Amino acid sequence: MDTALGNRLIELRARIVDGFDANNWEEIGLLTGATELITRHPRLLRSLSWGDEDYAGNVLTVLRWIVERDPRTLPIIEAYLDNHFPSESTFVSAKPSERRITFSPYVFNTPDGYVERDLVAVMMSFAMEFAAVYDSIKRATSECGLRCLRADDIWDDTTIIQDIFSLIFRAQVVVVDFTGKNPNVMYETGIAHTLGKHVVPISQSLEDVPFDMRHHRVLKYLPNAEGLLKLSGDLAAKLRQVSVGTPAPSPSAGVPEDDAFPF
Repeated sequence: MDTALGNRLIELRARIVDGFDANNWEEIGLLTGATELITRHPRLLRSLSWGDEDYAGNVLTVLRWIVERDPRTLPIIEAYLDNHFPSESTFVSAKPSERRITFSPYVFNTPDGYVERDLVAVMMSFAMEFAAVYDSIKRATSECGLRCLRADDIWDDTTIIQDIFSLIFRAQVVVVDFTGKNPNVMYETGIAHTLGKHVVPISQSLEDVPFDMRHHRVLKYLPNAEGLLKLSGDLAAKLRQVSVGTPAPSPSAGVPEDDAFPF
């Protein structure tokens, strides 16, 4: 199971724990063909009924087995929750806070979906001379079991600024390259800070870093083979500090046959 799927299941678990009763589980079983998995689990409905502490863990176990047996059931479960337990707000900051601010942007449309904990957004010049730098960043994220995207990797909207905003919104960490004092990168960094993202600044020259950002630790690099290799290592170490960490590998055991009970 990849990390993005795991994060979706964890999000579903939180919403189920907050709102589900036994009737909801019965309906999910009918919609997904997983009634037997639900009713035969030795603890799920019992822990729900008694309010036991292991209920959340049982929910995640059952969700995992339903979706691993048939991945088509995941959007069915998500749609059910959206219809019966619509979420009033989405928490997009990388750092939980006691005070939360609800915002309604004028220039951007707030995207659907949630933060993808394995996603690193990269804000930098698209010029060809930065291609090797981007490759170094991708190597660093790969070493951490994460993935990275730049705005030119996607084209979901007719305006690029909307794609950029959506990418920052979805990301857990944002890497910004201030080399050349690119004004777009400055603007995008402000968006990332406003959304409460972990921002990791890099630059070939500290003089290119805005004065307001110089109190942050900047990863300085040289644009040659040795410098870019060092950038990959330094960035990977930083990502391990600020991200959710390297995802655990998928279990080696395969998904059980349809007629085998997995618990």
